[in-house]
Parts: sequence; structure tokens; C-alpha cells
Amino acid sequence: MAAVEYLMYGFKVVFEPANFFWLTLGSFLGTVIGMLPGLGPATGIALLLPLTFVMKPETALITMCAIFYGAMFGGSRSSILLNIPGDGSAVASCFDGYPMTLKGEAEAALAISAIASFIGGLISSIAFVLLALPLARIALMFGPPEYFALMVLALTATASMSEGKVLKGLLSMALGLIVSMVGLDPQSGVSRFTFGNLELQGGIEFVVVIIGIYGLGEVLKNLEKIARSEALQPIKKKFGRIWISKEQWKRSVVPILRSTPIGFLIGILPGAGGTIAGLMAYNVEKRLSKEPERFGKGAIEGLAAPEAANNACSIGAILPTLTLGIPGSGTAAIMLGALMIYGLQPGPLLFEFYPEIGWGVVASFFVGNLIAAVINLPLAGLLVRILAVPPKILYPLITALCFIGVYAINLSVVDFYLLIMFGLLGYAMRKFEIPTAPLILASVVGRKFEQSFRQSLMLSHGDFSIFFKSAISVTLLILAVLSLVYPIVSGAIKKRRHTL
Repeated sequence: MAAVEYLMYGFKVVFEPANFFWLTLGSFLGTVIGMLPGLGPATGIALLLPLTFVMKPETALITMCAIFYGAMFGGSRSSILLNIPGDGSAVASCFDGYPMTLKGEAEAALAISAIASFIGGLISSIAFVLLALPLARIALMFGPPEYFALMVLALTATASMSEGKVLKGLLSMALGLIVSMVGLDPQSGVSRFTFGNLELQGGIEFVVVIIGIYGLGEVLKNLEKIARSEALQPIKKKFGRIWISKEQWKRSVVPILRSTPIGFLIGILPGAGGTIAGLMAYNVEKRLSKEPERFGKGAIEGLAAPEAANNACSIGAILPTLTLGIPGSGTAAIMLGALMIYGLQPGPLLFEFYPEIGWGVVASFFVGNLIAAVINLPLAGLLVRILAVPPKILYPLITALCFIGVYAINLSVVDFYLLIMFGLLGYAMRKFEIPTAPLILASVVGRKFEQSFRQSLMLSHGDFSIFFKSAISVTLLILAVLSLVYPIVSGAIKKRRHTL
């Protein structure tokens, strides 16, 4: 009942005119950003983050969340119509979405993707309300050793999440930790990695890092693809009634309900993300289907399942971000960084001392998903025309926004050089298939990670056994070790089976 009362207060916050306006605009922008090939929620939030600095914290967080799940709605549009995923979380939507378009069922595909995303978002929002307070109470039991162990788990789980790329994930994490250490040591005041530059003594602005990695890095990657590839096939611009038949609904409803908890739980895991959620939901449905041969040939349930999962995943990723201060995805890591920029500390006290932020964001899930569904059903025929914008016009505009956004933070030319450096780094990481999520997460939690470690040793007078005195910290450290060992062991087993 306490959660319901807080939620009602959250709805009052959401329906304030300014918050409702930005929630609606964020859902629309997220849909547009999600459907443009190569972009995604992380890039969209990174580009628009400087704009949120003039907003109240609750308005800014509500807007960023709206962009997040709006992009989950929109990501499937280019998957369905062009066989090009808007971002990684929409990959599984290509498998049956595009074959449906080839069969003349584009209207049904566009409709079920929006319906599945809405139901997945609604159910996971209810789960968020039920789990937020219990998880926040558990977080109150955490001291410096427990927080250190929790962040070790978050970093190792994120680094090892990409199968076959554990070492690359650890490299990305190490780069992120180095970025977080630039500037004055908070305890000793010693300059670290500043190379004598006074403007770096305050550290590297998190916004510069994410706009460089996700904004400029994505532009460079996509421009290379444009230079190599031929012109895209023309997009369908005229549609009939965008809706589904009763038979299609019967085929879709159970997969939607089955895939939503899968996506939500994967979202809570640090670094898993919508790509894993969508692919796992798709594989589960294919295995459980009585007609698995239909999958990949335009089976509507093969589109409904990943769409429900990836939207549920986006909301699940925000749960540990707000209650524990540990983001469940790269996009959630950006929102965590934004909270810190506003001078707020994510965790259980956020809901107690700033209920307008914590519960306002939770209430916005319900309203925002409804708005995103309205945008993606009646307006789908108009929105998809945005896909016809020539990439050679789109990406230079995004580049200009990157530089304007970075300069607006500190009015510093040094940030231009940092932006270019991180843009090239982001491009190189994609080129060599090095995951970017560990770098983003490490650059966000790096200072807190270091601080928890130092505080723990100060409490124990340098005795490292303090990390093994609490059942919580021991459990978390064991899970961290397992998260690193499991991909290596499972990979070795698969290779052995393959050779046999």
C-alpha cells in the first residue's frame, strides 16, 4: 500500500504541465531516434543531455526515460521495413518482421511491435513498483565493503557479458576506470593523468565521454558503412489500417506474456541489455513453438516476443540504477551519470528524500508507455517516412549537435579535443568489436568504486579481510568471480563439443 501511495504522488508529478510536455516530446524523439539505423537510446540521450541541464532533475530524468523506452518502440521500424535494426535491441525483430513485410503484412508487423512493446512496458512497470521499496530497503544494509563488492560484480558482469569477448570487456572496463581517475585525487589532492593541463584537474566531464563514444563514434561507424554500401531499397510509404487480426492476436498474446518477465529480469542484470533480452525471448519462443519451422519466415509471435522483451528490459535496467546506483545497461549508466551531475546520489535514500524524482520517474513509465503506443500506432505511417532522410544529410547534422552540446557545458575548447579523442576511441572500439558498455559504466562508478575501496581499508586499518566479513560482500564477490569464469568455461565446453 505504501508503494501505491507513493505512486499516486508520482502521477501528480508527471502531470505537471512541464513534465507532461517533456514526457510526450521525449517519447516522440525516442521513437524517431530508435528507428534511424545506427542510432539508439544511448546516442539519443547523449546528444540531448546538455539540454536537460536547464530542467529540474525530475523533469530531466523523466525525459531521458521517455527517450529510452520510446527508442525501444521505434527501433523495430527499420527492422520491419528495411531489415536494418535501429539499434542492437531490435536485431531479433528483423528475423520475422522483415519477412512479414515481404509477405505484404507490414501493417500487422508495425501494429504488433507497438502492442507488444506497450504490454511489456506496462507489466514491467507494475513489477518495478512492487520491487522498488524492497530493493531499496536491502540497499540500506550496505556499507563501504558491500558497495565495493557490488560494484565489482557490476563491472565484471558487464565486462564478461559479451560471449567470447571477456578480455575485450575487461580492457574496456580498465579504460573507463582510467577516465574516472583523471583529475585531482579526492583524498590526497594529487593530480592524476592531467599531463599538466589545468582544465583537466576537475576531471573529464561525463557528458563529453558519452557524446564522444555514442554520438561521434556512431556517426563515424555509420559513415564508413555508407561509403561502402549501395543505396538502400526504397521504403514502403503507403499503408492500410495498422492493426492485427484476432488470429494474429491469439498467436501473439502468450509469447508477449512469456517474454516480458524474461526481458525485465535480464534488464536488472548489469550490462545485459536489450539485445540479449530480445534474442533470448526469440529463442525461447522458437523452442516452445509447435511449429518452429515458421520462425524466420514471417511468424508474428517471432516478432511479438522480442519486442515485449526489449521494452521490459529497458524498464528493468532502471530499477537497480535508482535503487542501488548500479545501472543495468549502457543507457541506464548515462542516466546514472546525469543524476550525479545534478548532485543527487542514487540509492535507497533517493526515494525517501527526493520522492518527486524517484516516484515521478516510476509513474512516468505508465504514462510514457501509453503515449509511445499512441505515437507508434496511429502515427506509424507518417513516422516511417523519416527513414527516407538521406544519411549523408542526417549524420553531419548529428556531428554538429555533438560539438554544440559539448561546448555548451563548459564553453571550453579543450572539450572539443576530448570529444574528438573519445569519438575516435568509440569508432575504434566498434571497429575491433570491443564493447563500450563496460567503459561507460566504469567511468560513471569509478570514483565511487575507488572511494568505497579506500573507505573500507580505512575502517579496517588496511586489513583486506574486511571484504570477507559480511555475508553480502562475500556473496557478491563470489558472483563476480563466477561471472568471469562462466563465459570462459562455457566457451571451452562448446569448443570441445564442436571438435568431438
